[in-house]
Amino acid sequence: MAPNTRDNSGGSAAENPKTADAAGNRDKDPADWTTGGEPMTGAQASYLKTLSEEAGEAFDPKLTKADASRRIDELQARTGRDGGRQG
Repeated sequence: MAPNTRDNSGGSAAENPKTADAAGNRDKDPADWTTGGEPMTGAQASYLKTLSEEAGEAFDPKLTKADASRRIDELQARTGRDGGRQG
């Protein structure tokens, strides 16, 4: 039997606050993050190490989440991993 995929909440996905502005949340300035001053996540560190190696740049393990995000954006553009996005 196929799983039930119906939305029983009575509202549309556009009304869900977690999905309403998903693109806007992804593009939020890291300076505005409430957790931006915390140490970078393990996923950020791993990806940043890879990007740093590809770009021939030093990896700083002491970056905050916000600083790591900005550095990732910078190195993605430098290595061509930004998908052609304009910054």
